[in-house]
Amino acid sequence: MRQDTRLSRLLHVLLHMAQTEAPMTSEQIAQMLGSNAVVVRRIMAGLRNAGYVAAERGHGGGWRLVRPTDQITLMDVYRSLDEPDLFAFGFSNPAPQCLVEQAVNATIETTVSEAAAALRQRFGQIRLSDIEQDVERRWQVLRDLRY
Repeated sequence: MRQDTRLSRLLHVLLHMAQTEAPMTSEQIAQMLGSNAVVVRRIMAGLRNAGYVAAERGHGGGWRLVRPTDQITLMDVYRSLDEPDLFAFGFSNPAPQCLVEQAVNATIETTVSEAAAALRQRFGQIRLSDIEQDVERRWQVLRDLRY
């Protein structure tokens, strides 16, 4: 099963952007992600349209975060990606005649729907600033180990 890594990759980029004053070019971001600049521009467009980043053209231009990290939730970023499927479960037959398969489908559908709702709710509670704090804690542990 192929995993959709766009959310984690985009969060990674946004947190790096938050750590610098300088704009990041699509090429720089693509190099960081092992991707290409066209893909980066496509993914960043959703964030731009939602007002979380801005693109500056010309020499010295690039992508810049325009909202503080405490004003951006994981749900905001997830929505900017057009809310991709959270789970890859499906039915071998979406309209079965078999009562057993109907019950199986209903159980899976209900359970996945409930899990997706809970995950979306949690995404709305987590801010980029929360992840920044975790990064800082990790840096502190690393610094403590070095000294």
